[in-house]
Amino acid sequence: MNYFFVLNARKLKQYVFIALAIVFAAAIVYSEQSNVSVFSNAEPSAIYSVQTEKKVIALTFDISWGEKRAEPILNILKDKGVKDATFFLSSPWSKSHPEIVEQIKKDGFEIGSHGNKHDNYSTLSDEEIRKQISTAHGILTELIGKEPNLIRMPNGDFDKRVLRIANDLGYSVIQWDTDSQDWLNKGVDTIISRVITKAHPGDIVLLHASDSSQQTHEALPVIIDQLRAKGYEFVTVSALIKQTEVQTTPVEDRTMKQLN
Repeated sequence: MNYFFVLNARKLKQYVFIALAIVFAAAIVYSEQSNVSVFSNAEPSAIYSVQTEKKVIALTFDISWGEKRAEPILNILKDKGVKDATFFLSSPWSKSHPEIVEQIKKDGFEIGSHGNKHDNYSTLSDEEIRKQISTAHGILTELIGKEPNLIRMPNGDFDKRVLRIANDLGYSVIQWDTDSQDWLNKGVDTIISRVITKAHPGDIVLLHASDSSQQTHEALPVIIDQLRAKGYEFVTVSALIKQTEVQTTPVEDRTMKQLN
């Protein structure tokens, strides 16, 4: 009888050990799955360029203040026969310059949001980030007659929270791979050189049509001519994204500052 109880006690210990091992393994699997969900590729990312062999490129223009530069740039695009480009407009500027917004729309260019308050959104609370994006969305939707779904954050600043909230609100965050640095006003030749030497298939080029960028309208005709001479076709950001798989860059909680 004692032998029987000893034997069953041993078996019981084995069963308990096996059960504990199963629970431990399940805990590891669950933990790994949790980690995957947090750091997976499905997490919203900013778009800097797309991977494609086609010589397509997106010229993008940010506008947040002023009224002297937008019209000359629109005229150059028209004169050069560039029918596809993307303008990112801040909502306060758009509200103050509805006639220029209407002209951009009439010329058939794509319009994206450049936010409302021109702050670094990574420094704001979740509620305030949502408010700024939503406020701009309402104003731009009313002005252009359709809901924008692309946004370039003020100063190009964002963190993972900004990306998540923008994604929740139906937006793709658009950055750039080639920065013309036209906002530094270092000279027409410098702006041209930066764009032409760095441009590549699937590229998104950052330019400005705000009054702070005083040389963009002088550099733009040469940029267009030289890119065309290299075989490039100009497309909107939306058309570029449709080309192929999006090229993204891991998000770091940092601030990217520029003058818009």
